[in-house]
Amino acid sequence: MSSDFGQAYRTVMDDHFPERMEIRFDFDEAVILVYEKVSWVIEGVRKGLRYGENPGQEAALYRLVQGNLSLGQVSTIVPGRYLVSDAELLRAGKHPGKTNLTDADNALNILRYLGDRPAAAVMKHNNPAGAAIADTLVQAYLRADLADHLAAFGGCVALNRSVDRSTAEAIAERYAEVVVAPDYEPGVVDILARRRNLRIMRIANMQRLQEWAVERFLDFKSLIDGSIIAQLSFSPRTRSREDLRLAESAHQDRTYRVEREPSEREIEDMLFGWLVEAGVSSNSVLYVRDLVTVGIGAGEQDRVGVAQIARDKAYRNMADRLAFERYGLIYSALEDERQRRQIQAEVDEEHGGLTGAVMVSDAFFPFRDGVDVGLREGVTAVIQPGGSLNDYQAIQACNEYGATMVFTGERSFKH
Repeated sequence: MSSDFGQAYRTVMDDHFPERMEIRFDFDEAVILVYEKVSWVIEGVRKGLRYGENPGQEAALYRLVQGNLSLGQVSTIVPGRYLVSDAELLRAGKHPGKTNLTDADNALNILRYLGDRPAAAVMKHNNPAGAAIADTLVQAYLRADLADHLAAFGGCVALNRSVDRSTAEAIAERYAEVVVAPDYEPGVVDILARRRNLRIMRIANMQRLQEWAVERFLDFKSLIDGSIIAQLSFSPRTRSREDLRLAESAHQDRTYRVEREPSEREIEDMLFGWLVEAGVSSNSVLYVRDLVTVGIGAGEQDRVGVAQIARDKAYRNMADRLAFERYGLIYSALEDERQRRQIQAEVDEEHGGLTGAVMVSDAFFPFRDGVDVGLREGVTAVIQPGGSLNDYQAIQACNEYGATMVFTGERSFKH
């Protein structure tokens, strides 16, 4: 049975989806959106998606080729301005599956806000394992990869600049499923091709990815009874220091204010973390330091729990990073007890890299206990939407620890 299941991962499924699909909207004047199925030729086989989320699930990718829909003051992206749906497979041992493309798509959802400098996002199960901004592309990739070296294994690497040789050499040292970039310098594809079955995708429109930072699109969610929820996509309004508001809250005829203004470095990290947050499944809490994610907690049911998970991952991530940089192994693979003790002592001393970090939350903290998780580890700044009846508690907590906190005035849920 196990061998049959293993074969399922290597099987290219036939699908029964039509080549074209039309969706009609009846307004005063009917609007018809026309979609065509996307496919690729690999080793002489033309096929669309390998399978859906799991082997055995038929799936198809469609792109809009005709029509446009306006809802209120928002119009959907017009045909021809494609990103993942127009990915050019420069090299692939096998056809992509649904999760390969959704990982790439959510990576672009993050990178579209980070275009001013070289940036990288390493995705796993539609969430970033790590994200980083740096002065060079190879630095951004290495920092994103080492942000959670364990989770990054087998992920989707997305880069917002043309891939150069040094970046390609670094990626080829690791196992990844997908690499996505706007272009590749001469000889780079051959370097990446050392990794068998690596899907190397070029998305030319990534050169203009920042144009998508303000774009809205129609988002559909299917329910099990066949019903559909239609909503406009989320796009964070908070993108600059002018959009941040120093935390303040009224409670029982008293106004509570955060006593310390954030530093320039803290503002940079808060804005970076808030924009990465737009691509993380809710409930979520992130920790960020020096424009790199330190620990990411995603998809949990309570805010205290997810803050603790992100904290615990930060400790493990730092131990893995130090072990890999020094010995080429993750921490759990080290057999030398002296090496393990030395690394653990450094991790404990720096609280898993959380000392001086920023704490990011996609929704308000209902009580101060969530904020306290980060503050006890040395977090110096918090960014969150605000709006809780108990915001004053979080403000008191920050003042007690000498930390600062800003409100965005918007929630950043993603389900």
